[in-house]
Amino acid sequence: MDPEDRITEVFRAEWARVVASVVAYCRDLDVAEESAQDAFAAAAERWPGTGVPDEPRAWLVVTARHRAVDRLRRRQRLQEKVRLLEPGPSGTEEAAEGGPGTVPDDRLELVFMCCHPALAPEARVALTLRAVGGLDTAEIARAFLVGEETMKRRLTRARTKVRDAGIPFRVPDEGRLPERLDAVLEVLYLVFNQGWGDGRDDLSAEAIRLAGLLQELLPDQPTVGALRALMLLHDSRRSARVVDGVLVPLAEQDRARWDTEQLAEGRAVLGRALAQGARGAYALQAAIAELQTEDVVDWVQVRRLYDTLLEVTGSPVVALNRAVAVAETDGAAAALAEVDALDLGDYRYLHSTRAELLTRLGDTAAARAAYDRAVALATTDPERRFLEGRRARL
Repeated sequence: MDPEDRITEVFRAEWARVVASVVAYCRDLDVAEESAQDAFAAAAERWPGTGVPDEPRAWLVVTARHRAVDRLRRRQRLQEKVRLLEPGPSGTEEAAEGGPGTVPDDRLELVFMCCHPALAPEARVALTLRAVGGLDTAEIARAFLVGEETMKRRLTRARTKVRDAGIPFRVPDEGRLPERLDAVLEVLYLVFNQGWGDGRDDLSAEAIRLAGLLQELLPDQPTVGALRALMLLHDSRRSARVVDGVLVPLAEQDRARWDTEQLAEGRAVLGRALAQGARGAYALQAAIAELQTEDVVDWVQVRRLYDTLLEVTGSPVVALNRAVAVAETDGAAAALAEVDALDLGDYRYLHSTRAELLTRLGDTAAARAAYDRAVALATTDPERRFLEGRRARL
């Protein structure tokens, strides 16, 4: 494997572990992330010449911790100088929270740390996508459907809030874990979706793994089970989703390629979650995903579930997905009318959906233009090849 490819592979596999290890060491996310960046930069400089170490994670953790110590020492010297000029207590109050060990996994612990209630919801999610998923600003912006500059400002404000307010990155005690559950679930959902949409199997697998740990930690929270079921049901189709480097839509997938054990597990997890009383967006999406794995899809029921999901979320992305079901029940013209009423800008799936509906309606010129836009916005090669193939068939 090319050294640069190997370094990229290590980055994807080890970023969250390195950050989690360093933040557990210094209890400061900002320092941990910057130090991890330094460590990976050092690896990118040295490893092409020396080769990747036998234990790359250990090398990165040690290097990152050394950089963290240097940063903390510089900060301490600065604080000592400030105290000489402005003597007296800092006035910062930290919430009484439990120490390490409440959560049995360093990366899941990191998710709970980032989801501190003093941070705005969007800031919690964005920080965690960066710290746990290793996503860059552009990738996080896509997850939020905003511009890169907008997301950069949000991340800056979040970091400033963490620093200036002295927010402690500590795990809450067991009784207070459910207070952060909604934010944690949203984070895991977005990490999974980012991995699923961009072909990052490592992100999707990590989200599923963390959801499983979370379910063990909070077995009486049915929403956790609903989200885990949703992930498992989608991920069971992964091997059939891209074949020979080309994306394959659900209706055309070879079901023999599906992971039947994972599919059965997803169905079982969903059944238990519904029996526990799971409701809301994750349960509805999981129920839709389960229906779409049946040999004959009940599109009327899929649309009904989408109707409810749209009422719950009000999301234009949900409305776009619902239009696919509308096309099956009421025809392409009705679906296109709903799609064209959505305000989704350059959301890439908007244009690919329009192209498919326009193709069904026989409007070749408009379909070609929509495919052109979708191809320009595609973020992965399999997706781009699929769209180019569809356009060529016009």
